[in-house]
Amino acid sequence: MEAGEEIPEDERDALVTIAGGAVVTSGAFSTQRGLMTATEFVLARGLGPATYGVYALAWRIAQVLVRLVPFGSVPALQRFVPGADDPAYRSRVVGLAYATTATVGLAMALGVWVAAPRVNDLTVTDPAFPPTMRLFGVLVGLIGLVTVTGAVFRAIGSARGEVLFNKLLRPAVRLVGAAGAVALGYSVVGVAGAIVACTALLVGVGVPVSMRATGITPTLRGARREVGRFYDHAAPVAMSSLGKVFQNRIDVLLVGALLTAVAAGVYNVVLVLVSIAWIPLLSFNQLLPPVASELYADDRMATLNAVYSSVTRLIVTTVLPVIATLAVYGEPLLALFGETYVRGYLPLVVYLGGVFVGSAVGATGWLLMMTDHQYARMALDWLLAALNVGLTYAFVLRYGLVGAALGTSIAIAVQNGLQVLLLRRFEGLWPFDRTFLVPLSAGVVMGAVMLTVRTAVDGASGAAAGTVVGLVAYLLTLHAVGVDPRDRFVVRELAARYREAVRDRGLPTRR
Repeated sequence: MEAGEEIPEDERDALVTIAGGAVVTSGAFSTQRGLMTATEFVLARGLGPATYGVYALAWRIAQVLVRLVPFGSVPALQRFVPGADDPAYRSRVVGLAYATTATVGLAMALGVWVAAPRVNDLTVTDPAFPPTMRLFGVLVGLIGLVTVTGAVFRAIGSARGEVLFNKLLRPAVRLVGAAGAVALGYSVVGVAGAIVACTALLVGVGVPVSMRATGITPTLRGARREVGRFYDHAAPVAMSSLGKVFQNRIDVLLVGALLTAVAAGVYNVVLVLVSIAWIPLLSFNQLLPPVASELYADDRMATLNAVYSSVTRLIVTTVLPVIATLAVYGEPLLALFGETYVRGYLPLVVYLGGVFVGSAVGATGWLLMMTDHQYARMALDWLLAALNVGLTYAFVLRYGLVGAALGTSIAIAVQNGLQVLLLRRFEGLWPFDRTFLVPLSAGVVMGAVMLTVRTAVDGASGAAAGTVVGLVAYLLTLHAVGVDPRDRFVVRELAARYREAVRDRGLPTRR
């Protein structure tokens, strides 16, 4: 019997939808991370360690604010738009999302303008920091508008539209602005100004184009009737986001405040590499929220749990090779940015532990929000945020950069562990079974093989060879131990769709 025949039809449809979105977005996430890494490489080489540290701190603070600027609008779009058949209702919800983001963005820009000198006094004490931070304050609102634009595509089930705006164009314009400024000889303030100008151009052109592509024209006309429901969902999510800033972004602020500008630059490069390891989780989470929202609304909880378990196992299967490669070959990868950045290797390994736990439990945060438990998540976020601030502060003082990574990893692990328990308590959702031992076993084999190769062949060539050999060992182990029928079904289905798409374009396929 074919594996697909053993799986209920609604579960098959959900798995293929989520995995198909993951395939589309994983390539985009990889491209996005490539663009981000290229930007940091250009700036780290072009500005020098100390000046790059000034940029890195300002940029990371801006990224913290970018998480907050939509004020919960992105999850609200995923919650209310997918099941809405009324075009006018969709337009009002999207209008509220844009208006909320624009208003919060303006308030943040004004706040950053006032606070920048004080932040400089408390951190790097560099005259270039205040103007750089003020320019990035403007950038926060612009990025928020791009984020909402991509979220509208995602809410209507278009992974490609979300990918285009948030995964490709957004980092691409940043790379263009940064590289252009460095090539023209500008320092950090000029780099910030160029990035702001390029992002503003993207907003000016991209938002009208997205309206035509989605058929949704944002409006606030008649939106008063939607305000209560919209903010009842968005406000606690926004508070959760604020709590998560203190939970897993306090490390960035404490590195800048308690250590040096060079340390801030080193830690920024560590975070760039860590962001690569988040790709599998982020990819599978692209279309899981609207699918989960629909299954929950229809009270198909057994299907939702089966989908949750299968998707989580797929995340574990795809993230383990990434984590193993970064953990074993982190030193030569960091050395590409300059010898100064090799000191970030141990923090990188520590941080990867948190990434593994966060990925291994799947989309716990999204599922809490899609099952209307956003207030529980908000309370949990704030409880752990308070704990994390104290722990990370103590760890940074005692262990430096390693302490920053340790505090964040502990926060990620505790947060996701508790969210799994909450999902089981509230909705009976539980993803884990013995099938998870298959990718874990293969990951152990892959790590052992790469460590063996590293002892024999050093440097960049050794890293390339070890990665290839390790991946082969990983795939052979998966095949030998046995892959779950649902995973085989997803791979076969997506491969068939790919071959069909290739044939439709008139390209040759392998028989």
